[in-house]
Amino acid sequence: MKSNDWPESGDYVVCNVTNVTDFGAYVELEEYKEKEGFIHISEIKAGWVKYVRDYIREGQKVVCKVLNVDKNRGHIDLSLKDVNEHQKRTKIQLWKNEQKAEKWIQIAAETSGFDDKMVEELYHDFVSEFGSAYTAFEEAAISGESAFDSMSVNKKMIEAVVNVARENIKDAFVEIAGYVDLTTTAPDGIEIIREALKAAADEIDDEEVRIEVTYVGSPRYRIKVVAPDYKKAEAVLKKASNASIKVITDNGGEGLFNRHIESVKS
Repeated sequence: MKSNDWPESGDYVVCNVTNVTDFGAYVELEEYKEKEGFIHISEIKAGWVKYVRDYIREGQKVVCKVLNVDKNRGHIDLSLKDVNEHQKRTKIQLWKNEQKAEKWIQIAAETSGFDDKMVEELYHDFVSEFGSAYTAFEEAAISGESAFDSMSVNKKMIEAVVNVARENIKDAFVEIAGYVDLTTTAPDGIEIIREALKAAADEIDDEEVRIEVTYVGSPRYRIKVVAPDYKKAEAVLKKASNASIKVITDNGGEGLFNRHIESVKS
């Protein structure tokens, strides 16, 4: 779904080469409506370039870095040489993911009885709320309808989105859980336990990982971790449980971690 906005300096953009000249190449920006850019010969490749067509040709898809945007002139200066292979692969993958997400929204709209206007509106709403439409589907696969609690979207449409997400992102994430028993006899014990649980939930520095802490029954709490793979999930679960236990023990209480649930002794 193409955007009506303009890219910003420093952005990486996917382009379709439309015209190659002796001085550079004109391109269309795939992610933006009616936006054209120019790659000067000096930005094609590091070093001297004799023939532009030796490095770029019409119909080719390239990833460029935005150098300058002049909205008044409707012109965008781009660089091809400032994009390394890793940046190129990453951008292409993100672009392909957005194309998938657009198709998934169309499928969800068809199954729930909505038209193309709804598809475009929802796509842009997802980008605004989650940063990308694909991320919205990742969240839907993990959290279900609750991923969209902060949005005003038709419930039938959201149900369809969640179904499509879980059909297409089945193996993208794994889910594990562990349990912590937290006990304290301190007068402010409730606050200490809250602090301990917050420490567990805050033990995350990766956007792909989710932690959810829920009450099971005194003194037990469940820590659920959703991550791209089991190795990362186990590492985060360990850090989260250790963080909560540390808060308790630092305040004179006791903490115990169980990888698998056991009956709570009365």
